[in-house]
Amino acid sequence: MEPVLQVDAVSKSFGGIRALDRVSLTIHRGEVRALTGENGAGKSTLMKIIAGIERTNSGDVRFHGNAIAMIHQELLPFPEMTVAENVCMGDEPVRASGWLDKAEMHRRTTALLARLGLDIPPTRRMRELSFAEQQSVEVAKALGRNADLLIMDEPTSALSDRESERLFRIIGDLKQRGVAIIYISHRMDEIFRLADSITVMRDGRHIATRPTAEFDEASLISLMVGREFTGAGRRTSCTPGDVALEVRFPGVEFAVRCGEILGLAGLIGAGRTEIASAIYGLTPAAGEIRIKGRPVRIESPSDALAHGIAMVTEDRKEYGFVPGMSVKQNVTLSSLRRYCRGPFIHDRAESIAAEEQMRAFSVRAAGRDQPVKDLSGGNQQKVVIARALLANPDVLILDEPTRGIDVGAKAEIYALIARLAAEGKAILLITSEMNELLALSDRILVIREGRAVAEVAPGRTTPEEILSYAMPQ
Repeated sequence: MEPVLQVDAVSKSFGGIRALDRVSLTIHRGEVRALTGENGAGKSTLMKIIAGIERTNSGDVRFHGNAIAMIHQELLPFPEMTVAENVCMGDEPVRASGWLDKAEMHRRTTALLARLGLDIPPTRRMRELSFAEQQSVEVAKALGRNADLLIMDEPTSALSDRESERLFRIIGDLKQRGVAIIYISHRMDEIFRLADSITVMRDGRHIATRPTAEFDEASLISLMVGREFTGAGRRTSCTPGDVALEVRFPGVEFAVRCGEILGLAGLIGAGRTEIASAIYGLTPAAGEIRIKGRPVRIESPSDALAHGIAMVTEDRKEYGFVPGMSVKQNVTLSSLRRYCRGPFIHDRAESIAAEEQMRAFSVRAAGRDQPVKDLSGGNQQKVVIARALLANPDVLILDEPTRGIDVGAKAEIYALIARLAAEGKAILLITSEMNELLALSDRILVIREGRAVAEVAPGRTTPEEILSYAMPQ
C-alpha cells in the first residue's frame, strides 16, 4: 500500500517536559491505525503536530495527500454560530455575488448529519446542543472535508451505541475509498473491531507497531502501562448506612445511602445528566431534594457544596475546570475559603493542599503552577476529581468519571470510587460504559425519557436486560 503519512524522529517539549521523544510511524492509504497509550503518553501531541496545530522541535512529517481532518477529544465548537456554520467553517460555499450560499450550507450539513443518522436542524446554535450532539456535529464536519487522512481522537466518547455503530460503518466506507484513519480510543472493543494495526506509545516514545491480530487485550494493555495488568472485577459491596440523599422529581424518585453506589443507566439523552445537574444546582430542580432527611433548597453549585454535595461533571472543559488557571488554583477553587487568612489567600497552605491532592491522584504536571489547559485529558479529569474531593463531600455525583481516561488510570479511579464508598460516601454514578456500571454499582436505576422505569441488581441482571428497559417503547 502507498504511504499517505510518514513521521520521522519527531520530538516535542513543553516547558521542560518532553512530550515526544523521536517518534516515527508510517500510515498507508486505506489503513485504520489505532494509536494507544496511557494519558500523557503523547498521542494527542503527536496528532496536533500531524494536523499542523503544533510545531515539532525536531524531526519531519511528510504527508502525501490533499487534506487532513481531525476530530478532537476536547470539542472546539463556535457556540454562538449555527450547526451549518460550524460544519462548513473554512470551506463555506460562496455565490457568484460573493455572498455565502446559506442554502447550500444547510443542504450540505443536513446530508452529512444524515450519514450519521441524525436529524439536527442546521439552523440551531451549537450552544443549544447536548455534548453528544456537539460531538456528532464535529464528526460530520470532519467527514465533509473529503480528507485523505482522518484523525479521530476519542470520537465515540459521547455517542450512543446506535450513533457509534453508524460511525463504524462510515469508517468502513472511508477505508474502502482509500482514506487513512488514525483512531485514538481507550475502548478496547473498538480498537480490536476497527483497527488493521496498532501503535503503542508510552512516556512520549514509540513502543511498538504490529498488526492487530498479533495482540490480545492483556498484551496490549501491558505494553501501554509498562507492566502486567489485571482488569478491575466486581466491587465488594459493604453494608450501607443511613440515607444521605433523597430525590423526588416528577417521574424519578430514589435514595442513596452512606457507603452505597447507585448507578444511573440509560441511553444518551435519557435525562441522567439532567437529574444530576438539578441536584447540583446547575439547572432548576422541579421537585424535592433531601439531605439526611432534611429538605434543602439548591439553586447553585455553591448551595450544593454547602450541603455536602460535590459533582464531577460530564463535560470537564465546559464545567469542570478553568483552563487559564493553574493546577493549584483549580484544585483548591471550591474550597478556597479554607486557605484564606482574612481577605488574603494563604499561598503556602493552598500550595500544600494542592500538592497533596496531586500526589494522591497521580496528576502528571510540570508543577502545581502549570496551566491546567496544558495537561492531557486524563490528568485534567484527575484535577477535577481532586477538587471535588478536597471539599470532603458526603454525597458525590460522578457523571462519566472515566471518559477519555486510559485503562491504567481507569483502574485507579475504580479503586478510588470503591474506597470512597467504603469510607461512607454516598455516590451517584452515571456512566455509559456498561462494565463500569455493573462492576461498581450496588443498585442500578434505569432512566428512560426522563423517567425511572426499572431498578435492577448488578449481580442479577445483564447488559441486555438493562438495554431493554432503556430503549424507547
